[in-house]
Amino acid sequence: MSDTDREIQELLADYAEALRDGSIPAFLKSLTRGEGRKVSSSPEFWGAAEVVRYINSAGFADKAVAPDVGLFISRVDAKIGSRMKKARGSSRAGQSTPRPATRARRTEKTT
Repeated sequence: MSDTDREIQELLADYAEALRDGSIPAFLKSLTRGEGRKVSSSPEFWGAAEVVRYINSAGFADKAVAPDVGLFISRVDAKIGSRMKKARGSSRAGQSTPRPATRARRTEKTT
């Protein structure tokens, strides 16, 4: 991906390689300004990229593993529970200190 001023076909080949290797961010960083314009304005690139994604998913479907998000969800639930406990604890602490029902009047001395 070090070649500059790549044509659409070369960009597509590099994109397919990056997709297969899981290095799309490296591919995007390798684009020059002109190449970025070519990619964004080329319907041929986007159509071919879609085909590459389909071929890639079909070719590696047996090796694909769906991520297990159970650990993430349990950590989020624990964090929510912790924040709820803190919120309940702080509201109770505020209720335990009695506040005067009426405001104290200020008295001013007039001389």
